[in-house]
Amino acid sequence: MFDNLAQYGVEFLTIAGIHLLAVASPGPDFAVVLKHSVSFGRRAAILTSIGVGLAILLHVAYSLLGIGILIQNTPGMFQILSYAAAAYLLYIGWGALNSKPRQPSDLNVAQLSKQTISDKKAFWTGFLTNGLNPKATLFFLSVFAVVVSAQTPNSIKLLYGIYLALATGLWFCALSYCLSSTRVREFLSSKGYWFDRVMGAVLILLAIKLALPE
Repeated sequence: MFDNLAQYGVEFLTIAGIHLLAVASPGPDFAVVLKHSVSFGRRAAILTSIGVGLAILLHVAYSLLGIGILIQNTPGMFQILSYAAAAYLLYIGWGALNSKPRQPSDLNVAQLSKQTISDKKAFWTGFLTNGLNPKATLFFLSVFAVVVSAQTPNSIKLLYGIYLALATGLWFCALSYCLSSTRVREFLSSKGYWFDRVMGAVLILLAIKLALPE
């Protein structure tokens, strides 16, 4: 299998280029990782990023199994997925939108670090945010239907998927590392409740966009 990888080089580079543009574009994943970086710190943000990356494998799995085509061609099923994603983003966004001002004594990093979220919740927030996103569904359907040749073996497609999951996770982990640095957290958290409210509004707008028909 590995001896034949060279012939899929152009296909892989095309996928990698498209993915780079997609993952760098602001969306629900970016908003959630950004919020966790500032509100809960580096560990929570990295676990959220790992959840986002592993959710990519979910999209890869149903694309390889052909379930993605079923979702795409069944408007009711796709609409249900859109509503589920919108409801989840609304839930997260509403909580952020109701963020309260912090006391001046709470604005240092030591105090900010006392705000906690469990590892499990941080991970599942990232996983569900990406896994329920119908835009991610459409992205993978497009990639596997248009860019990837029908003659490409499933083993090679799986390698593509593993790369996409790793690249996504590493991108958001790097973002988490930068955003959760002491100086950045202190700067963003000086007006933390406004930051939370803006992120909440963004998530709610994304939810509305998902729920409304194109």
